[in-house]
Formats: sequence, C-alpha cells, structure tokens
Amino acid sequence: MINIHSTQQLGQALRTARKHLGLTQSELALAAGVGVRFIVDLEAGKPTVRLETVMRVIEALGGEVMLDGLPDTTEAP
Repeated sequence: MINIHSTQQLGQALRTARKHLGLTQSELALAAGVGVRFIVDLEAGKPTVRLETVMRVIEALGGEVMLDGLPDTTEAP
C-alpha cells in the first residue's frame, strides 16, 4: 500500500505503475478513455484534475483507492 499525501505523490505513484506495466502515456490514456494531456498533467501532479477521471486512470492501471482512518460508511449504523 502507498500513502499519498499530495498530488505530486499521486502523480509519481501513477507514473511508476504505468512504467512498471510497460505502458506509454498514450497507451494508458487510451485504456482509461482520457486524453494524453490529462495523463501528462496527472503524472506532473497538477492539482486541478477531476477525481472521476483520476479514478478511471487508477482503474486502468489495475489499482484501487483505499481510505484509512475514516469511518466505514458501508456498514449500517
């Protein structure tokens, strides 16, 4: 598990995952259904990207987002 505390750390983690999978930015963009410019900005840590689109990129890389330290909202009260 990777702890992410900034958009720059998220970008670096996604870049590392992409390279580990042997994907180019263009290939990842196609797999995630986003533009190459979005991947470039995301990997650069640009803080203005849309969360929904970031989630699609993470999914295309085979990853998932996990939140730690927050109440579990999936359990009934």
